[in-house]
Amino acid sequence: MATSAVAEGQQSLNGIISDPQSKNLTDLPTELLEHILCFPVLKNVDICNVSCCCKRLHDVCHERGKVWGHQYKLRWPRLQRFYRQNECCDWLREYKTRHRVGIQIRRTVESISKRFFTEVPCVGQVLGDSFAEIESLGMPEHFCEDELLFILNSDKSKSLTLKYYAKKILYFLRQQNILRSLKTFLEQPAEQQSALEGAILVDQYCNPLAEVTLNSVSAQLDEIAEKVKKMLKIKNSSHPSLRIAQGDCFVVEDFELQRQVVCALNSVLYEQLQYKGNESDYYNPLNSYIHQVLLRRTGIPISLSVLYMTLAHKLGVQVEPVNFPNHFLLRWCQKQRGSEDIYDYVYIDAFGKGKQLTAKECEYLIGHQVTADYYSAISTTEVLLRMVGNLLNIGKRGEGNEKSYQLLRDSLDLYLTINPDNVQYLLLQARLYFHLGIWPEKVLDILQHIQALDPSQHGAVGYLVQHTLEHIQHKKHPATPEVKKRSAAEHVEVQYSVGLIMKHKRSGYNCVIYGWDPKCTMSQEWITTMRVHQLSSGANQPFYNVLVQDGTCRYAAQENLEPHSAPLEIGHPEVGRYFSEFANDHYFANEELQTRYPEDMVETLATVQDLYHRLTPGSGTQDQAPATDQNNQQAMAM
Repeated sequence: MATSAVAEGQQSLNGIISDPQSKNLTDLPTELLEHILCFPVLKNVDICNVSCCCKRLHDVCHERGKVWGHQYKLRWPRLQRFYRQNECCDWLREYKTRHRVGIQIRRTVESISKRFFTEVPCVGQVLGDSFAEIESLGMPEHFCEDELLFILNSDKSKSLTLKYYAKKILYFLRQQNILRSLKTFLEQPAEQQSALEGAILVDQYCNPLAEVTLNSVSAQLDEIAEKVKKMLKIKNSSHPSLRIAQGDCFVVEDFELQRQVVCALNSVLYEQLQYKGNESDYYNPLNSYIHQVLLRRTGIPISLSVLYMTLAHKLGVQVEPVNFPNHFLLRWCQKQRGSEDIYDYVYIDAFGKGKQLTAKECEYLIGHQVTADYYSAISTTEVLLRMVGNLLNIGKRGEGNEKSYQLLRDSLDLYLTINPDNVQYLLLQARLYFHLGIWPEKVLDILQHIQALDPSQHGAVGYLVQHTLEHIQHKKHPATPEVKKRSAAEHVEVQYSVGLIMKHKRSGYNCVIYGWDPKCTMSQEWITTMRVHQLSSGANQPFYNVLVQDGTCRYAAQENLEPHSAPLEIGHPEVGRYFSEFANDHYFANEELQTRYPEDMVETLATVQDLYHRLTPGSGTQDQAPATDQNNQQAMAM
């Protein structure tokens, strides 16, 4: 139809051209005018100007018409999924709203660095006030997210500070949505709760920037189930599981038919697809995330059990989760369903390639006896608590870096959403926030809740309340940041400047400088531990704060560093906090860092140019200073 309309329009256009009495654009059919006005070269300003020409063109460009719909979809293609195909919508209003949201979001993100910048990184730093500010704007969430994604997907090496804070805000907004979904999920009747859906919500919360959806994971499991059916068909072409359509609730009652399903499932999952328990890297949090288990085909007992149980249910076999200590299991009833006798079940070890165990063999698995209670089936909520508890333990085992603190925070949020009155974890959350120096007002709320739940905790609560109130008072009177000028007499020995990409002479790591001190400012304990006295100049030399390629932050002596002969980007998550751009051979400090080191960028540019000339063929190569000291690898507290 569109083709015929264009053809008709072309005939009309030819008629207009051939008729000297009729040469007005407005004489063209509406369909052809819309087609012309949807050319990609025309922008929103052009459409506004056209619509102001006359009533005819104004009507063609009406707010619910094809022209503004095309402009909207052309500028913000990611938003098309929020509209039904051929939906009648006030596209002009949508366009204006999305445009206003974009301006407001960008202003808010741009203002954050000025308000929250700190020279020394704070591990797990959150920008609670700014997040609340975004929420209080009352703008459509999908518009906010689209603008944040637009910022993140712009030129890779530019606007690094803007991207840094846009990413933090997007992380927060998505997590808030996921928490709301989790609360809705937990309000459902227990029999309607799916362990797979709950596990995906946990996955999404810990990986809010990854594109993980229930539909995508279910589609992958449907593909595996189809492979199992093909295997099953070879053994028994009339098996009832072959007739189960996706989404059907069907239970195979005959035990022999169930056994055939379990054998085929084990064969496909562990032999054909090579799924296995991750024994070599057991405490990697990726083992707990369903989308990563599917991608890497490895996991821990509980994540593999959730997949196994979901697949078994799709094929008509009812297996149940068992909260066995140290090793999560599934149980498969061999007698009448609902039996309470633990010896009426076979226990399936999804981590151990689907091995079937008796109750006694389960005890051999962990090396000690347990009571019958541990063989009972558990609810989906209990499955999620076990899964989140694993992540909590991994976070507590962490090395005190950004990733481990983030994992600890995320898993605490999840655990306390599922079980909000757990005093042990409420106290851990309060202590974590206090340690990180974040959300002091929320810490007070948590402590008040703990006191109401368990008055015996008054000692720990009182201590934290006192010091949190001191922190709040301190925030009201922040210290003026120190400004370090290279021209000052006490800084004469400082050779390097912020933004320079360096190499550690002894350890070999690549890094970028984001701060410096004319002398080592660390504690005597740190100086002793790091054997700083073994350096030729000891602690009495400049030390540099550096962001290292491996994601750590370190404090390195000047004699241990040298400018990198082949500068490269440093893949550190905190780069955007300090630098606005990667300029091929150095980083350009953002406004906040330049305020603290006002003379450094001139020095950085001079150093880079000097290095370039020295390495240019025919002009000689850079002299290498000898590496004379110990390995300075200790990560500095962020």
